[in-house]
Amino acid sequence: MLTESEWKTRKTRIDAQLKSLNPGWEVIPYKNNLGISLLTHHAVEEFPTDNGPADYALFVNGKLLGIIEAKKVSVNPQNVLEQAKRYSRGCKNTIGEWNSFKVPFLYASNGTQIWFADVRDEYYYSRELLNFHTPDALEEMFNRDLQKSKRWLVENPINFERLRPYQNEAIKAVEKALIDNKRKMMIAMATGTGKTFTTVCMIYRLIKSGYAKRILFLVDRRALAAQAAQAFSAFNTPSGNKFNQEYEVFSQRFKKEDFEEGEKFDIGVMPNEYLTMPDAGHTFVYVSTIHRMAINLFGRENSFCQNESDPDIDDEADKITIPIHAFDIIIADECHRGYTSKDTNVWRNVLNYFDAVKIGLTATPASHTVAYFGTPIYRYTVEQAVLDGYLVDYQAIKIKSDVRINGVFLKEGEKVGLKDPETGAEIIDTLEDEREFNSEDIEKKITSPDSNRKILEEIKKYALEHEQRTGRFPKTLIFAVNDIPNISHSDQLVRLAREVFGRGDDFVQKITGSPSVDRPLEKIRRFRNRPNPAIVVTVDMLSTGVDIPALEFIVFLRPVKSRILWTQMLGRGTRKCPDINKEYFTIFDCFDGSLIEYFKDSTDFSFEIQETGSETVTIEQIIENIWNNIEPEYNTKRLIKRLRRIADTMSAKAREDFSRFIPDGDMAKFADNLREALKNDFTATMNILRNKDFQDLLVNYEKAKITFYVAYETIDSVVSDYIFKYNEKELKPADYLTAFSEFIQNNKSKIEALSILFSNPRKWNTKALKEIREILKKNSFDEEKLRKAYELSSHKSMVDIISMIKNADNRTNPLLTAEERVNRSIDALTKEHTFTPEQLEWLNYIRQHLVVNLAIEKDNFDMVPVLERHGGLAKARKIFGNELDKIIEEINYRLAA
Repeated sequence: MLTESEWKTRKTRIDAQLKSLNPGWEVIPYKNNLGISLLTHHAVEEFPTDNGPADYALFVNGKLLGIIEAKKVSVNPQNVLEQAKRYSRGCKNTIGEWNSFKVPFLYASNGTQIWFADVRDEYYYSRELLNFHTPDALEEMFNRDLQKSKRWLVENPINFERLRPYQNEAIKAVEKALIDNKRKMMIAMATGTGKTFTTVCMIYRLIKSGYAKRILFLVDRRALAAQAAQAFSAFNTPSGNKFNQEYEVFSQRFKKEDFEEGEKFDIGVMPNEYLTMPDAGHTFVYVSTIHRMAINLFGRENSFCQNESDPDIDDEADKITIPIHAFDIIIADECHRGYTSKDTNVWRNVLNYFDAVKIGLTATPASHTVAYFGTPIYRYTVEQAVLDGYLVDYQAIKIKSDVRINGVFLKEGEKVGLKDPETGAEIIDTLEDEREFNSEDIEKKITSPDSNRKILEEIKKYALEHEQRTGRFPKTLIFAVNDIPNISHSDQLVRLAREVFGRGDDFVQKITGSPSVDRPLEKIRRFRNRPNPAIVVTVDMLSTGVDIPALEFIVFLRPVKSRILWTQMLGRGTRKCPDINKEYFTIFDCFDGSLIEYFKDSTDFSFEIQETGSETVTIEQIIENIWNNIEPEYNTKRLIKRLRRIADTMSAKAREDFSRFIPDGDMAKFADNLREALKNDFTATMNILRNKDFQDLLVNYEKAKITFYVAYETIDSVVSDYIFKYNEKELKPADYLTAFSEFIQNNKSKIEALSILFSNPRKWNTKALKEIREILKKNSFDEEKLRKAYELSSHKSMVDIISMIKNADNRTNPLLTAEERVNRSIDALTKEHTFTPEQLEWLNYIRQHLVVNLAIEKDNFDMVPVLERHGGLAKARKIFGNELDKIIEEINYRLAA
């Protein structure tokens, strides 16, 4: 192949590519007196210019629109575009001139790679294509005025109802990048900050400006496709219409369970001809899962692996022929997708297929997405969203489990359950020798029911306290280690949680991708919208793309090593929920706070390589690489690792099967000796490795059965403690209160409201109270968190905010509840003054208001129900006369003094 001539490359590769397009190019030789006006879709070979003959000149409807410079397959075409530029400058009597170029679209190709440049813009950038453009595509590109569209974006300010400032900035960043001719970019916005709404606004402007006509909105889950389609359907344009009343919006075919109950859906199904025969007259948005698009482009066998129970499976999708210009812009939502190497390659291949602007949207950029899209052009972090009041922060509780930290040690003579993972059959046996399992083996090789039960009982304490304080049971999401049939950690947790909480089966449910879970999307909706289930156990199905604003407890009973996954899982709880006045959510780190510690420096933008679950390069390909002397040392190392993995998992029957090829079927020994064998007898060793039966066995060998232990007699020790966030640190209650004391002492004379409390209590009022609460919250000292810290440190519950502030300044100041403070103030007032029975009755009404508010104003009398329903300010003036103002001032003073 490397010795292939340029002529052969042109005839066997480039000609074939040009002709295979739909519609394709007709390749013809140049001849004198060629009737150019008659050339409609023709690639003319050896077309003359003042600077020499161009290999191919592309004519569409009598217009010379493109030039192709061809090189043999061994030449990298990227720099060969310079020759095409030379020929473009040397053309005569063409249709225009742009920066001295007389032909706008230039290509360079070696038959396997294609480089392209649209040289009409002063600051153009060349780019690599997967295929050539069709004649229709070239004509459409030529007729589109991108400069006019860019001017529209500059001259028309962004103006949408409900668009938040940071969303406005994100759209501006994208439009600036497009104006600067960027073709790839990434927007990073924290989960729950409205990426979809931002995107709909952005797409509307891009279509309105004429910059784009056909847009693909690519998502990684079927449920997200349904949500996005609904977002377009519900979007109100500046003209007062719905989005799909002005522009066509399409998606895939959905099922009833893809939507919320009662939702109406009026988005059409994408016609195939819109994809296979792009029309310049069509303007539309297509919302699709990446699963479906991968099948359309590459066929089912080259798409993502899906099992029959996967809710994202698409039975209707088929492979179809789609040209590279089918879309002008592709927006990839949650573009971090790619937990395995294969997945990563699939979504990259989908994006690479099209000659389109690519915009990645994510909350958690990973290394491979940054490598593809570049560093985010706009970022809006969780921390900033919390400070701005759009998301809620978390508080943390660490649960210390001896089993989760140190593993399990089984003593000789201990009774254990031995479970067959394939059948679920279990026998009780007595250990003849001691066995030790480390913490990573828990729920994989062994389980301790006592440990799981005690952890759930510890969580129950916090849940019941939350329920007593707020009147609602906290929606709780528990991340389990696995959901493997017969040894499922998820199933065990569901069973134990139902026993521990004692509120029936519907109260606790499992939502995973397991075939045993019936209608998982419907269960997710119930979790979101209904009281039951209140507790859901999952593995990773609910780690991304699920919006449950009322979620308040997130339990990590699954070890997490990926920063990306950690951030995604935390993102499930950050959404605000005004219906329940949600101020924060609580995470439970069941590994003694080690997860929190491990990720303490993690941000939304820690570019981590995600965990891989399967190899992209097959073992057969590795063997062929060694045979062809392609990086032999590297590939030999890879092969040895794969063979050792097989040796560790093969059964006795597998050893017998392998013995037909290697001595005694000893794969470990074969792997250990592989380097020497290749060195001393390369051909004989490769004959074994390249044997098709041997390679089939390497993939399909029988694996050894694994015994799963149930440690019934292992007793776990489980305790818990709150952790408080402050300045990106995780503090124990006492340390949190120390930080609070330092803040109060450093600011009591600097902050006006604090100064009133300490130095001028006669000016105490509701405005000062409100300002103090806002300032404390802004500085990570939420009133509820402070109250919890005082409760844990001094065993005094329900301490009021004035007590906490004064005690922080001087530890000798008493800690009072709001009720104690109000009673003390009103009692002191009644001792110093004489009141009528009617006045005492009104003081009792005021008392009820103060227990919640700790300050009172005259305006409160006509606004607070307990005062308003008894006659309001007018009645109070009648009861207290001219003394009312003095009484209000006296009460406020005594509360603050």
